[in-house]
Amino acid sequence: MSGGISEGLAKRLSGRNVQKGVSVEVGQVEAAIDLRIVVQYGIPIQEVGVRLQDNVREAVQNMTGLRVVEVNVKVEGVAFKDEVEPDEALRVK
Repeated sequence: MSGGISEGLAKRLSGRNVQKGVSVEVGQVEAAIDLRIVVQYGIPIQEVGVRLQDNVREAVQNMTGLRVVEVNVKVEGVAFKDEVEPDEALRVK
């Protein structure tokens, strides 16, 4: 889920510029996170969402010590193989 791929596809699908797909609201002891993603066709969307919530919550809590009260995942669209342009390919393989 590269930022370039998800940002480009979300912009193409929604017609608006997406800010890298991550928004974070941080308080003194808590954080709330909103994620916007594009899921590849054939991948179970619910599984992706739940795993993403768990992984992001754990990583942020471990790195910052803040209690993550929300990790919201919004699926902006579904990507098909022919929709991924060569310049949007992953930088690291």
